[in-house]
Amino acid sequence: MKKIVRTSDAPQAIGPYSQAVEAGGMVFVSGQIPIDPKTGNLVLGNIKTQTKLVLENARAILAAAGCTLSNIVKSTIYLKNMADFAAVNEVYGGYFPTDPPARATVEVSRLPKDAAVEMDFIAWKG
Repeated sequence: MKKIVRTSDAPQAIGPYSQAVEAGGMVFVSGQIPIDPKTGNLVLGNIKTQTKLVLENARAILAAAGCTLSNIVKSTIYLKNMADFAAVNEVYGGYFPTDPPARATVEVSRLPKDAAVEMDFIAWKG
């Protein structure tokens, strides 16, 4: 059985997808870009600010599913520019100071709304 996860504390989907789906004890969080959940607008600024907002949005979605960031077992980071890797890593590492999840990071040519960073997550409710 699958359950759709919804919260007003994170950006609403900008397409035909759910913020997250829970199934089989796992929570699959859709790609998050730096959108302010209050305004629905993309937050511009430096990559660290954008990365923090992505992670805070993910935190809100996971909370709606009864999880925390520590439940994340896998994440994927999509960067518009791999030159931002170190700055993103710095912020990301602050959210996962011990036992971080498995992760992949890739550079992509373009992201929704021309964001500089996007992340998706898989969490285990175990």
